[in-house]
Amino acid sequence: MSPFASHMWVPTLRSRLLLSGVVAGFLVVTLIPPFCVAASGTDSIPQLGGRDVGWNANFWDFQLDPPPGSAHGPMKTDPRYPYTSQCQNGGCNTRGDLRPPIVDTKDPILKPWAAKHMQETNEEVLSGKMAIPFTSQSRCWPGGVPGQLLFLQPMYFIQTPKQVRMIWERDQFVRRIYLTDKHSENVKPSWFGESIGHYEGGDTLVVDTIGLAGGKNHYIDSFRTPHTEKLHVVERFTISKDARTLTAIITVEDPDTFNGPLTLKQTWRRNETPMREWVCAEDAADHFNQNLHPLPQTDKPDF
Repeated sequence: MSPFASHMWVPTLRSRLLLSGVVAGFLVVTLIPPFCVAASGTDSIPQLGGRDVGWNANFWDFQLDPPPGSAHGPMKTDPRYPYTSQCQNGGCNTRGDLRPPIVDTKDPILKPWAAKHMQETNEEVLSGKMAIPFTSQSRCWPGGVPGQLLFLQPMYFIQTPKQVRMIWERDQFVRRIYLTDKHSENVKPSWFGESIGHYEGGDTLVVDTIGLAGGKNHYIDSFRTPHTEKLHVVERFTISKDARTLTAIITVEDPDTFNGPLTLKQTWRRNETPMREWVCAEDAADHFNQNLHPLPQTDKPDF
């Protein structure tokens, strides 16, 4: 099995037993209506999910070109090193030779320190020091914003009058979007930062996020593109008229990392599957001695 496919997460028996208790109970208590098509009218609220409907990402990386007239698109791989993505267009490739991404660090959008950092991670792979480069998905870390949008397990929306919660089936990562008009005066940096949002056009949720922690293992994508705490992300989630697809257009700005804004794009397909408990980091050992980046661990419980 390819090292890229070494973390194919499978729900445990305990997970299935808990389904009717914790997770299903939570979704029922929230009284979210069944999934329906996007509402019409400029002041209406699009129905982005329901008890039994989530969204599956179509791409493991930001690969799609942004809309015409947008800013700089996503980071690209170095053409000298062909890259084979593990998952794209709704399918995962677990056969053949999967090549890790070697990023084009000559892109003028990058500040010198960011290009240097990315080249160092390139060299880890090219020299054989690392069998595969770090990605949050493969090593059970949070993806941050907007990197979490690349996670392949289903994503669910819980909509209330004052808050929208984005919940990923994997490890039940929760991102809260507050339906208010401005950010807090003092925001403590965190994995998902502080997100505020509003609805537009009856089919779109607009989300503005600041307060995103930078540093080790904090990247905007699966290509290990770093950022600082000055990162500012605006996302526009638009549901199609038939409610079969969801599209996000993402604007990324960080004056300390990039020489201009980036515009990214991700798409999802409708998944009529109830949320399950899905655990990633059940075993932190490196059984195949591949010198992999460590999994997240804690020495004490959170409660």
